[in-house]
Amino acid sequence: MKNILIIGATGALGTTTTQTVLNETDNHLTLFARSANRINVIDPQRETVISGDVLNDHDLDKALVGQDAVFAALSGDLVAYAKQIIAAMDRNNISRLIFISSMGIYNEIPASIGISSNLESNPILQSYRDAADIVEASNLNYTVIRPGWFTGGPVNYEITHKGEPFGGPDVSIKSIVDLVTKLLNDDELYSCESIGINKPS
Repeated sequence: MKNILIIGATGALGTTTTQTVLNETDNHLTLFARSANRINVIDPQRETVISGDVLNDHDLDKALVGQDAVFAALSGDLVAYAKQIIAAMDRNNISRLIFISSMGIYNEIPASIGISSNLESNPILQSYRDAADIVEASNLNYTVIRPGWFTGGPVNYEITHKGEPFGGPDVSIKSIVDLVTKLLNDDELYSCESIGINKPS
């Protein structure tokens, strides 16, 4: 059994990851969110809910006590969030971080998919790239995940590595969560890598 902290627990990835981890593992979850009252606890013996702000050192330190791994699925000021999470994990001697970024941050999307989703054409992605760079420069055992557009549908995905062309425009939430669950259970899987995930064409 592992102790897992989910930061961004009320989002689509956070809630689906919670359900999957509870169904498929014996791990204990700490669910961290600004609006923790929105979290519907399924198994009180395996879920701890903490209301807090990622940018507050005290809140993060409280959430990190006793954790084995951290899954961060956030939107907003990703650069500030990445810096805070890394510093807090360093303070608390926790190494494993799974961090959600975005496809296109390395201009890896080929024309056949749509280069308008690359950073050079879409400046909104700059914060995703900067945050990924910060995570990659850390001493953590990280995996950065670069998903395509979120869709519904079953688990069906392929992985691309940094430096390889991205494989497709979208990916199901269940596919991302399947990968996240595997990463949380295996500290060596895609260790210190930035990986793309998409639905096979």
